[in-house]
Amino acid sequence: MPSSSQPPHALQPASPAALYRSKSIAAWLALLLGTLGVHRLYVRGFGDPWAWLTPLPTALGLIGLHRHLTLGQDDRLSWALVPLLGLSISVAMFTAIVWALTPDERWDARHNPGHAVVDTRWGPVLAAIIGMLLGGGILMGTITYAIQRFFEVQLG
Repeated sequence: MPSSSQPPHALQPASPAALYRSKSIAAWLALLLGTLGVHRLYVRGFGDPWAWLTPLPTALGLIGLHRHLTLGQDDRLSWALVPLLGLSISVAMFTAIVWALTPDERWDARHNPGHAVVDTRWGPVLAAIIGMLLGGGILMGTITYAIQRFFEVQLG
């Protein structure tokens, strides 16, 4: 319990069992392995249900891509599944951007209570830049593909 001279929100010393979760590592995991949910396992642990559900749309999108490559563009199931891959990649890139651009103080207060604030420097910024380039391009391609397929079905 904090003393009366110390504000109640003051940082307490970290327990030896408390693991430090690096913002740089979390952002790069979201960028590189975000479609598999590895970034969520790193930050929130193995009890996070969303981490275990994250690979599902990625797998469905990969099945759609495989069907598209083997059966051709007339396979209607691939039309529905391929955008899932683009959306899951875009969500992973968005997560990398948000986590990378979160202020260090807020990141450490949320994910590393009791630890001192660590200055992350350029690592997360580079992850945000790459995430913006990849995520923006993939999201635009996914939207374009979905709209094209929609109009092909409507006009065909």
